[in-house]
Amino acid sequence: MVEKSELLRVPVFADLPDDQIAWFISQSQELHLKAGESYSRQGDPADAMFVLLEGQLQGRGELGGETIIFDLKPGDVTGLLPFSRMKQFTVSGRAETDSRALRFPASLFPDLVQKMPELTKRLVGLMSDRIRETTRMEQQRDRLASLGKLSAGLAHELNNPASAAKRATSQLRDILKQIKDASHDLGRRDLTRAQKSEIEKLEASIIQRDEPPRDALTISDLGEQIDSLLRSHGQDDLWQLAADLARKNVKPEVLESLFASLDTDTARAALVRISASVEVANLLKEIESSTSRISDLVAAIKEYTYMDQAPVQNVDVVKSLETTLTILNYKLRRGVELQRDYQRIPLLVNSFGSELNQVWTNLIDNAIDAMDGKGELRVRTYRDDSCVVVEIGDNGPGISPEIKSHIFEPFFTTKGVGEGTGLGLDTVQRIVKKHRGTIQVSSRPGDTRFQVWLPLAKGPT
Repeated sequence: MVEKSELLRVPVFADLPDDQIAWFISQSQELHLKAGESYSRQGDPADAMFVLLEGQLQGRGELGGETIIFDLKPGDVTGLLPFSRMKQFTVSGRAETDSRALRFPASLFPDLVQKMPELTKRLVGLMSDRIRETTRMEQQRDRLASLGKLSAGLAHELNNPASAAKRATSQLRDILKQIKDASHDLGRRDLTRAQKSEIEKLEASIIQRDEPPRDALTISDLGEQIDSLLRSHGQDDLWQLAADLARKNVKPEVLESLFASLDTDTARAALVRISASVEVANLLKEIESSTSRISDLVAAIKEYTYMDQAPVQNVDVVKSLETTLTILNYKLRRGVELQRDYQRIPLLVNSFGSELNQVWTNLIDNAIDAMDGKGELRVRTYRDDSCVVVEIGDNGPGISPEIKSHIFEPFFTTKGVGEGTGLGLDTVQRIVKKHRGTIQVSSRPGDTRFQVWLPLAKGPT
């Protein structure tokens, strides 16, 4: 038999009148649970509130595609609470040790509200605390999931230029040895000053060529012409050299002058050195391009996170969008055609910059997913009175009317288990509201548009 004093030790029942405590006990069922015994199961109708008096209980269930576990101690209240919209238990509960609890039926909640208004108030506060904690956990999980996506993409983006630079550096060792050997070969020959000058001038002119790349067919034809010239002078094994020079758009008649002024072996040594020097220049350009790409990505990451910058400042929305697009470039390359339409004058928003980038990331990522990674992504900015409008659109299948009214609700998602937490657009809406803005969506098959309206900054921060 449960004593009034036991219930008064439970925080939400503390200081309540004896007659109310007595009524609550009289309407409750006392449960004696053995260790390992269940008192609720995930998916069963949510039909009761539980008050733990002795022992220890544990809740276990799925939330956002992940398993959550929490322990309950004497004095804790669990299960369905008054005014909760929960229809089914979201977790399964079992006793960790021999335990004793009260089970209050949900069917008596209307009587509880009338007879115990103070308890009802406390239970509503308890429910609000739970909602905040659950939302915090989900938001943290959503941020970690987004960070995981970005990290995976950035790792791929950084790996490509890093691998290219490493590969080029490795190739440089072999090419430099070729230059050294060819230079020694030329050095052993009795060349006149004019002959040396001609070789050096030809080498410099080819290396300094900076013409647009030719199509593969043109390069192939030119390579065959150069190879034919070399074979006519007894050089039957320089086909790779011919291909390398063709990529630099070297004409056969330019090389003919070497054979006219030099003997065959000397001309060969000169061509090997010239070709190797060209390859060194190409590899250095590749290393420079790769390291520049890495530098640009690191700068974009710093810009995206607003590292070493004030947390609140006037942010250029176009620059913010471009930084986000750089971070998401790995997804865009797979088949997304990007259309930009930016108003030319700077549009500044007084903002928590990294949070604004989170808005663009979620909207762009959702648009790409909606198109299944292939389609047209449209990013537009313009000014409307005292607001800047950022519009992100796609030509995917659109949002059905049944779903459209729910997309900004917490935990609502159309993705499979483990693929989405349902907090992406909820997070977007919260951040936009935090910046005193609004977000609107219009959608039909082939044309979905999210418009974010943010007040323009009035002056420097």
